[in-house]
Amino acid sequence: MQPSDLELYTTQELVAELMRRTTFLGVVVHSEQELKNQDWPGEQVFKVHFNSNLDTAQAGRLLDVVAGHMDRQP
Repeated sequence: MQPSDLELYTTQELVAELMRRTTFLGVVVHSEQELKNQDWPGEQVFKVHFNSNLDTAQAGRLLDVVAGHMDRQP
């Protein structure tokens, strides 16, 4: 797949493909609305997805670890 091929898919289609994969072990966080430009228009609503490879508690712990790591970044 060429990088430009990804442009042909919506965020929903890409997330759905990841959720179908039994090898995917993680969490996807994305903006509820598609952002077509580089400007961040203030507050955003996000969606969180995880598949059956993680339960709710595991997904929450993973997000907590990621948040802690982000806090330590300069």
